Amino acid sequence: MNQFVFCPTCASKLLEEERGGAMRMVCPDATCGFVHWNNPIPVVGAIVEHPEGIVLVQSIGWPAHFFGLVTGFLEQIETPAEAALREIKEEIGLSGELGEFVGFYPFRRMNQIIMVYHVKVEGEVTLDREELADFRIVPIDKVRPWKAGTGYALMEWLNKRGYEPEFIELS
Repeated sequence: MNQFVFCPTCASKLLEEERGGAMRMVCPDATCGFVHWNNPIPVVGAIVEHPEGIVLVQSIGWPAHFFGLVTGFLEQIETPAEAALREIKEEIGLSGELGEFVGFYPFRRMNQIIMVYHVKVEGEVTLDREELADFRIVPIDKVRPWKAGTGYALMEWLNKRGYEPEFIELS
């Protein structure tokens, strides 16, 4: 995680002090008052259901064996549902039909809170090669979630549908 060193408001060197029950980076200039709260970044994710199964994607730079849900950042002018549909269109080239809201999932390693939706799609996947290296469509009964962020959303979604897969290890 990137850490602020200087105040983004007045450029003073930040100090670590207690604020709100935790140690935070704060500006020593009392007239400025900046506190880096380090709030989580809002991200959307989608369990993309294709007639052949669940679409999993591999971001550029990920290990060759790892595939995950379509995810992306929430833009200022969007609702989370709009962002999920936009990310699907941008990343895999498909328009989707919004299903249920699955839930909120913390992804602490990246300081994110992920809002996950179920979205149904049809058609041929066309990858955004600037973001994604590959994709797979995995039959629902063969999908195996992972113990991080969106993997927990996928597990809950599968459980609601009567599936009880085991988690895969991400090593």
